[in-house]
Amino acid sequence: MDILATIRKWAGGLAETVVSLMALAIVLQILMGTSNVPFLGQTDVIGNVSGILAQLGSEGLIGLVALWVLYSIWKSRK
Repeated sequence: MDILATIRKWAGGLAETVVSLMALAIVLQILMGTSNVPFLGQTDVIGNVSGILAQLGSEGLIGLVALWVLYSIWKSRK
């Protein structure tokens, strides 16, 4: 069981890092525009996040349930 706790802690840390990097990329894209963000190339972070949210929204109730499940998983780890 100690191995599972270690893996869970490691995965939680990785998830927090990814969310922090995504937030940083969004802020950089807002400040500098799409073409001037170093290390991102021509990646449109805001467009990608908006696309994912639109796709979840277009799925209706299933998208809302999926979003609720992801949110509850995220809140339960804190």
